[in-house]
Amino acid sequence: MLAETICSAVSAAGLGIAAITAYRRRFLSAARIAAYSLLPLGLVLTGAVEWAVGTAFSLTAWVGFGLLGAAWLLFLTTRALERRKGGTRKERRAAAAAARREAAEPAASRPSLGRSAPAADPATSAAPAKPKASGADDDFSDIEAILKKHGI
Repeated sequence: MLAETICSAVSAAGLGIAAITAYRRRFLSAARIAAYSLLPLGLVLTGAVEWAVGTAFSLTAWVGFGLLGAAWLLFLTTRALERRKGGTRKERRAAAAAARREAAEPAASRPSLGRSAPAADPATSAAPAKPKASGADDDFSDIEAILKKHGI
């Protein structure tokens, strides 16, 4: 009963403020204030306030909120551990797909196509390897290795 009285008083005060705002010829603001001030009264009339008060003082509801919080913490913990494991989600999916392919289709059971070696890729066999000349080339060899590792 007290919550309904408070909501009605808040609505009446809001409508008064909206009337003053409309008197100052700020009709858009007045309409917005009137809309906000009618919300508490609408909640009272629909019974939402009574439900909220009943929920706030219910032990069962608070146990439910506690269980939701525990589920949320478990979810966050598992996500943090998954990220700590390493790699992005796309990399983990690619690794899992490769593992499933290997498990379903081992290399020994693949039929031979009659070739002894795969065809040479023109991009990889374009030029012979150059000998390294100085220490500056050694610095770039690390960068080249990283780029090759990522397929660039």
